[in-house]
Amino acid sequence: MYCAIYKSSKKDSTYLYVNRKDDLGDVPQQLLQTFGNPQFVMMVNLDKREKLATADLDKVKESLQRDGFYLQLPPPLDAVLQHIRVNNTKL
Repeated sequence: MYCAIYKSSKKDSTYLYVNRKDDLGDVPQQLLQTFGNPQFVMMVNLDKREKLATADLDKVKESLQRDGFYLQLPPPLDAVLQHIRVNNTKL
């Protein structure tokens, strides 16, 4: 299963996954207005991936099949701070 990934021109660390490059027809118009001008990042073969950097691979596949798109939002600030704390603790 291939998908195209776009980054938002308005929202940092916000990405939109769609089934086909340059085909945003399944994405609601209101979401596109908030997202801004989609900037193409890359094509990805999800079947050859065991995981994605910050998105749940199974949720991405399910959403692409069900809705035709997946919106990846940045993690909440608390989660980011917790990750930094865990990785910076002294042994």
